[in-house]
Amino acid sequence: MKIDWEALSRELTTWSWLDGAKILLSAFIIVLVTKVQVVNDKLSALLIALPLTSLLAMIWMNSERQSPERIANHAEGTFWFVLPTLPMFLVLPWMLRKGWSFSWSLAANILMTIALFWIMVWFLRKCGLRII
Repeated sequence: MKIDWEALSRELTTWSWLDGAKILLSAFIIVLVTKVQVVNDKLSALLIALPLTSLLAMIWMNSERQSPERIANHAEGTFWFVLPTLPMFLVLPWMLRKGWSFSWSLAANILMTIALFWIMVWFLRKCGLRII
């Protein structure tokens, strides 16, 4: 994956009203889920498990007239990037229930996820698929 740093810099310094709307809607979803969590942790987990941010990103991409190929690449990349994060949702609660502090549990899970990500990248390259 080659990054065009000049284009990225231009994009990050150019803002429109639509960017503001995206921020407000995305922030609203996060706040809504945290408010629901106070009352029902299972419902908040369901809401956050929905691929809302990915769906919103693809809707924004489409509204900005990005090509179907770019949207397809985004969706496919999201699939592969999500896989190494999934074990964290089992290991983190196990560690917390075993008495680990939240900070150490989170740090260990971040390291585990990074390791799993690079193992997945290596494995996929062996299979002929380059995701980065």
